[in-house]
Amino acid sequence: MIASLMMYARPELDVALSAYWRCIRARLAERGIASPETLSQTTAEFDVWEDPGLVLSQTCGMPYRTRLHSSVQLVGTPDYALEGMPAGYYCSAIVVRADDPREDLRAFSNARMVFNMAHSQSGFAAFYTHAKAAGFWFASRVQSDGHVNSARMIAQGTADIAAIDAQTWRLIQRHEPWANKLRVLEYTTPTPGLPYITGPQQNATAVSEAVRESINDLSAEGRSMLDLNGLVTIPKSAYMAIPNPPIEARL
Repeated sequence: MIASLMMYARPELDVALSAYWRCIRARLAERGIASPETLSQTTAEFDVWEDPGLVLSQTCGMPYRTRLHSSVQLVGTPDYALEGMPAGYYCSAIVVRADDPREDLRAFSNARMVFNMAHSQSGFAAFYTHAKAAGFWFASRVQSDGHVNSARMIAQGTADIAAIDAQTWRLIQRHEPWANKLRVLEYTTPTPGLPYITGPQQNATAVSEAVRESINDLSAEGRSMLDLNGLVTIPKSAYMAIPNPPIEARL
């Protein structure tokens, strides 16, 4: 058995995430579903997502549609009540340094773009679609291995621009002292948010019910810290309809 809720994890949220997982475990147990006592937060993401004993995790839209959709089941999508977004949807904040004088995305065409991972919907795929609509793609790109790393590199001046998951950007603004060195240039088009998934052998309906009840079980403070506003059902077809960047754009 394995479970992980690593996608928006950060030290300030450890206590709230642990409490959330205890609520989920209790609701799963009521349905006869066994689950691990602790979350595997530091296990490599694909090792979690592709484990046949997966009980619950959260993935990203791009790896779901490119690699996982036939081997996992959707549980539901957390709603983070992001401003201007339909329930369960999100977008990317295109972030630059606050003192960068450029005001138009096209003016960054020769800039150094930093991305978290090439299989990220918010950090790569959404930005590719957005930039191509503006008539270009970045020739200078560097991988940071995480949204917070990307934002920090811009603040430090070692990169110029990045697309940051809107919920991660909210947490950066809330918790990072250097966030005031950054500003949002634009936002990308909303897409379905990061879904919860379970393994092929699980009863996905029962897991979904357990998670939905657990969000209500969590304290108001815990829900506020995690920005959890509920669980919504977004069909597989909505995730599969989002375009993927071509392989050559990721090289």
